Amino acid sequence: MSLVELIAQADERGLAVSALACLDRCVPLLGGDDEVLRPLWANLADNGDTVEWGALLDKARAQLGVADVMDAADVEDEAALLVRRMLAAAPAVRSADEARVWADGCSVAALQIHRLLDPAEDGAASAETFPQVLESVRAGTAPVAGRTDAVSPLVAAELRRQTTVLELLTEHGSAGLRRALEVSTEGRRVLRAVVSRRARNA
Repeated sequence: MSLVELIAQADERGLAVSALACLDRCVPLLGGDDEVLRPLWANLADNGDTVEWGALLDKARAQLGVADVMDAADVEDEAALLVRRMLAAAPAVRSADEARVWADGCSVAALQIHRLLDPAEDGAASAETFPQVLESVRAGTAPVAGRTDAVSPLVAAELRRQTTVLELLTEHGSAGLRRALEVSTEGRRVLRAVVSRRARNA
């Protein structure tokens, strides 16, 4: 199934994991450590208390310095702004409808962040055409070859990770949570390396 189809068919837990995984991979842009979102991951396990979700979100927002209302002046660049908005948009109460909106928004934002951090190469989508390319690759309507030709390697890898996380939760339910976290951790390490390299070259 395409990424859009996986999001449409996912249950509340799968959607929340998908969104949280996107956010987790992008935390290096806010200077967050690898454990800052771990309590939210734990809350999505079978024994997690859904009532605590909102309080855990507030704690993560405070640790990462995310305000409820933000504009472009609040952050140093567009990519960091997108990460802050991903966390700010997280629903205080876990429900399938709100989680679906959050998961879809985080999917798009994470792919945009990876494009911003990986300058378009020959044949990759430009900033002007990327929204249309993004819509087609997420929906699975782009030719298979075009999926890699139209987006940069960093974006293509993020697309694969998003799809893998949703497939794991669809196939294995809560049992797929640990593997989903491993996929996200791998992606976070990649992005942290990209952020470090960008800082050195600045």
